[in-house]
Amino acid sequence: MGLYDRYLATRLRFEDDVRPDRVAIVITERDLLEQGAYDTLEDAFNWAFEYDAERVTVSVSVLDEAAVPTLKRQFDDIDVPRTIDVRGPDDDIRADAPIQVSIGLGGKHEFTTAVRGLAEEVQEGELDPDEIDANDIEDRLVFPEEPDLVIKTGAERLSDFMIWQSVYSELYFTDVNWRDFRKRDYLRALREYGKRNRRYGR
Repeated sequence: MGLYDRYLATRLRFEDDVRPDRVAIVITERDLLEQGAYDTLEDAFNWAFEYDAERVTVSVSVLDEAAVPTLKRQFDDIDVPRTIDVRGPDDDIRADAPIQVSIGLGGKHEFTTAVRGLAEEVQEGELDPDEIDANDIEDRLVFPEEPDLVIKTGAERLSDFMIWQSVYSELYFTDVNWRDFRKRDYLRALREYGKRNRRYGR
């Protein structure tokens, strides 16, 4: 850890700011093609748990779904500090591990699938439409956790990312590309999060 990283770590250690329990990182298929991209992921997982995160979600947007199986296999070879669940666009099994990875599973698709499931249950008489609430939607999502902090590298806008779950998340955008993302960048995101006043839509 460099001098500036140690400075940021010390500031965080002595500040009373709240830290996020659930952190989400949004990257792209292109990011993972860069040399060292998976090493950065391994580091980011370790940083998150080092600074008290309980759950880390990585969302990887893809342009071509044919690339999803290859990207999923890459996650079999990385060294992770906790159990990991990896899901793609054809998966409907809920992710529940401390590390969750979404590859090509867009928020619109996930939400639409949940609503379609509710509609089928109503049609079959298993569910009263007047009793449907937000919990019924969340129970049918592959990634039910609501991130406290969402980090997007590369200064691009979010792309179809967990549209239901992130409605009250704090968003942090950095100009740093994923291949150059370092611990200092993660610590900056934590400090920024600690300064914000979360309003949860109020």
